[in-house]
Order: sequence, then C-alpha cells, then structure tokens
Amino acid sequence: MVRRWLLMFLGVACLMSTQGVRAQTGSSVPSVPREFRGVWIASVSNIDWPSRKGMTVQEQQADLRSLLDMVKQMRANAVILQMRPAGDALYPSAVAPWSEYLTGTPGKAPSPAWDPLAFAVKEAHERGIEIHAWMNPFRGAAHTDRSRLAPGHIGARNPQILHTYGKSLWLEPSSPIVQKHVLDQVVEIVTKYDIDGIHFDDYFYPYPETGKPFPDDTAYQAYKAGGGTLGRDDWRRDLVNTFIRNVASTIKRHNPRVKFGISPFGIWQPGHPPGIKGLNAYASLYADARLWTNEGIVDYIAPQLYWGIDDTDQSFPKLLAWWVGENKRGRHVWPGLAVYKIPKDYDANEIVREIDVTRAQPGASGHILFRAANIKGNVGGIKDALAKQSYTVPALVPPSPWLDNEAPAAPVISFDPATGLVSWRSNGQEPAFVWTIAAEVSPGKWWMDTLPAGQTSLKLKAGAKPAVIAVSAVDRLGNESQKAIIRP
Repeated sequence: MVRRWLLMFLGVACLMSTQGVRAQTGSSVPSVPREFRGVWIASVSNIDWPSRKGMTVQEQQADLRSLLDMVKQMRANAVILQMRPAGDALYPSAVAPWSEYLTGTPGKAPSPAWDPLAFAVKEAHERGIEIHAWMNPFRGAAHTDRSRLAPGHIGARNPQILHTYGKSLWLEPSSPIVQKHVLDQVVEIVTKYDIDGIHFDDYFYPYPETGKPFPDDTAYQAYKAGGGTLGRDDWRRDLVNTFIRNVASTIKRHNPRVKFGISPFGIWQPGHPPGIKGLNAYASLYADARLWTNEGIVDYIAPQLYWGIDDTDQSFPKLLAWWVGENKRGRHVWPGLAVYKIPKDYDANEIVREIDVTRAQPGASGHILFRAANIKGNVGGIKDALAKQSYTVPALVPPSPWLDNEAPAAPVISFDPATGLVSWRSNGQEPAFVWTIAAEVSPGKWWMDTLPAGQTSLKLKAGAKPAVIAVSAVDRLGNESQKAIIRP
C-alpha cells in the first residue's frame, strides 16, 4: 500500500559511501545501521498529545498522525505513547476510566466512540514505527481534588489506598489492590493490542517534598504487625522490586514478544560513578534501577540523562558509561535526552553531541528524545539539527535475541528495467515488519531506506541504472533476513 508519505522517498533518499558501513557476511551490500531512535509522546496535562482537552475525534486523529508523520520523516523508528498518565486510560479500558486529557472530563468516553490505542498502533505500524505503551503505575491524579476523580477510578472506589502528596494524588504502592489493578491494565494492553513494548517512567514513589514524608504509616505498620522485619526504606524498595518482577513476568507470560522498558531517574545514587552528585533515586524514589539492569529484568533501560556533556556534577558521558557497565545481562541501554531543555539550558547542538557520545559508547545502542512537541515545534532548531546532522541515514531497531533470534526468510525480488519498478514479496511464514532496500547508484555509493511491511514495490527515479539492488525482511524483534540481490 503506497501512502503519500512513502512517495516522498526521493526527497529523503540516503546516499552513503560503503566506507564505515557494516556489510552482511557474504555480501558487498551495506546494511542499514542499528539504532533505537525513540520519541516520547506525553499525554499528561496535554503537553504532547492530544495537544488540548476536548478536541474532536477528527482533530485528535489528525494531531496524532502529524506526530507520527514527523517521526517517520525525521528517520526515527519508535514512539513511546502515554496511555496511562494517572490512574486512567486513553483507550476503552475495563480497568481504568477514560482520561480527562482526551475528552476534558474524567471518565467521559469520546463521541463518536473510537479506540485511540488501536488507531495509534495501526498508524505507527503502517509507517514501520514501533509503538510502546507508556504507563505511570502509581500516580493517581495530577491534582489533589478527589471530587474530580471519575467514579470508576481505583482511588474513588478505594479511598483508603489514595494519598495526597505534594500537588498530586498517589496510589499506595504496597497495596495488593493497587498492584493487581496495574497488572490487570498491563494484561489488558498486551493481550488486546499489537504493541511493541510496555514502558514505565521514573515515578514509583513520588519525588520527595522537603520535610514531608510520604503518608504510608498505616500500610507500613500493618506490614510490621504481620511479622515484617524490613526497615521502611528497604520495605518500599523490596515491594517496588517485586512489582517490577511481576510486571516483567506477566508481560512475557501473555505476550513474550513485547519488550518491557523503564526510564528511571538518571542517577542511581550519588557517587555512582565517583564525582556524581544529585538526587538519590535509590533512597528517595525507592527505585533500584541498578538491580533491574543487573538482573536483566527489563528488556531495555532508558536512564533519563537530562544533563550536559560538560556538566561536572552530572556528567552525561560518565553517567552513560556507568549505566552501560551495570548492564550485566546484555539488554538494551537507550538513554533519555533532554530536548525539552532547549533553549533555556542547552542548544540543539548539545543533543547532537550527546547522540554522538552515545554512538561512541560500546554497549549503548540508541536513545529516546523527550519530548515530541518540542521537536515538532523545531524549538531552537532541534528538528533541523537532527535531520542534518544526526539522522542522515535510516536506522533499524536493534534486535533482542533473548526474546527471539530467528530471522525471516529472504524475500523474492524482481526488477523491471523498462519501468524502473522494484517489487518483492515474503518468502516464508514469518511476516516482515519493515523492509530494507539498498541500491548502488554509482561505484561505492549507496542509496538505502526502510519501508513498512505494507509496501512491496518501489519505482526508482526515471533513468536510474543501479548496479545492485538488495532487499531484506526485518521482523518485529529486529531480526533481519539475508538480502535478496539483483544485479540489473
């Protein structure tokens, strides 16, 4: 199926020398580089999508399409779309009420009825983009007014497990009711939707308010009365670790193909590595992200490294190297980059440099940009900088061999020199998620691109006489087939 955004390929075609490009064994054809290029799309407070409350369905769909078009055109390959910002859902859920960020009213369904997550999955996959459903597990509401909660909200039905803390309402993480509620929503998403990942951000226990302890005395005393022996901090960390393990095993039990990723605060503890200062996420958020990384509980870790290369107390390169060093099980490390700090704290070149540092760091295989609206608005020229300096060639999502390492069969390819039409089709039972196509347009110079599964032909530019044309199939977990090669 040829869509208008695919017909733009001549405008975004990538010419590249074979120098520095990895060629597949037994073939002189270069391979598309591997790099996770993610973009966070946040729904909380309407900061990315929907861009305001109460939009019509048509406006919401157009709004999301425009973001996905942007991601495709900038040669990124994944979006992390927030579907549970605060005890709610931006899709028809049997577990949580409709989000106010969609319709303007908590619990109110959109009219006419539609399923934003099903729509997002379809639109993303038609562009060859991965989509990860982003959930905040324990934030109950981004305000403190309990009367605003929808009747179906877990905190409205169980007020004893809802705490007021700071400027928000928070679910009690130790509550079995809360943990089951979140796990039920995870199961709902991974069984009903063809997503590529489940994603949690940095909020487990809330960021601390000075002089105000989190109000979980009742829950902790009940734990002690039941024979618990851990101190409160260790108790909190232990229950979060248990919860994370349960989420991971639940995902794999219901859909082993779905990746599980977390983007923790970028500093595990001050002094790790030496010289690093800042918030202690281990002791303040009770998030032992080093353990999750060491044990390979998650499929990817995306520490929010929202500091600069030249920062002394929070050095981007030092922190990135530390996180990679903690990746004992060889999972993915994809740091989060602070596009939102442009132009107040950094210029666009800082992000370009951080991408270069990440590429030069062995063991890091991508990055995620926060956030979509800043890129779409080209704030500080960031969209232009990425296009001209960082994303000059397409990239494939790195494979996850611990989940699946079986590649699809090479496609069957044909070329009609009279019309310049290259055609291909699958050659096996495993379907492609994306195709790669490469053409040697002059000696040592290659044009290449990635195309979504629905496109199985491409008309080359009139008069084009490539020496070699190659097509490969790439499956949902990044496994690439051998290349089907034609020498016209």
